[in-house]
Order: sequence, then C-alpha cells, then structure tokens
Amino acid sequence: MIKKADTNLARIHRHRRVRGKISGTADCPRLNVFRSAKNIYAQVIDDTKGVTLVAASSLEKDFEGSGGNKAAAEKVGEAVAKRAVEKGIKKVVFDRGGYLYHGRVKELAEGARKGGLKF
Repeated sequence: MIKKADTNLARIHRHRRVRGKISGTADCPRLNVFRSAKNIYAQVIDDTKGVTLVAASSLEKDFEGSGGNKAAAEKVGEAVAKRAVEKGIKKVVFDRGGYLYHGRVKELAEGARKGGLKF
C-alpha cells in the first residue's frame, strides 16, 4: 500500500517551528496568513497581549470577485495594510503560516507592502 504524505500536517509542523522563532510585539506585530482552497485571510496580531489588531479576508461583504486567486490575495493584502496604517502600524513581522512564499501568499505580502507595511 502506498502512503501519501499529509501535506497539511507538514504545514502545521513548519508553522509551529517558525512560530517558535518569531513573535509579534506592540511595536512590531505579526502579519499572519491563512489560505484555504476558496478564500484567504490575514490578521495583524500582538502576541504579547494575544489580541488581533486588524484583520481582512476575501469573505467580507464589500469584497468583489473570487477569493481563491492571486488577485484576491493582493486585494486582501492591501486591505489589511490600509487598516493597519490607519491604526498607526507601519512595521510588521510576516508569518506565512507554514506555506511556501509563492503564489497567493506572495501576492498578499506584495499587496501589504504596496499598502504601506514594511517587513
């Protein structure tokens, strides 16, 4: 019998390993990314307080188009950056959530940079 590797389990292990090394503070919070098959989500988190400061996703009412493509990821990145800059957050630590820095994750990061976040 051929055993197939559980890719989501491997992603969770990568994510836990990375989270042991990075943490968001009040000065430099963490920009977290989660992607599903149909949508993408981003949060700016202060880990010292355990609080989500701003969030954006492709499930919001004013979001137009499909949530599972690169254009949507870039829009979500720009939206989370706009909301973060409005709250006075300019510098963040990027947490790719165990995903490869490729495709939708990369587009979200570039959209956040275009929106004014530095990382």
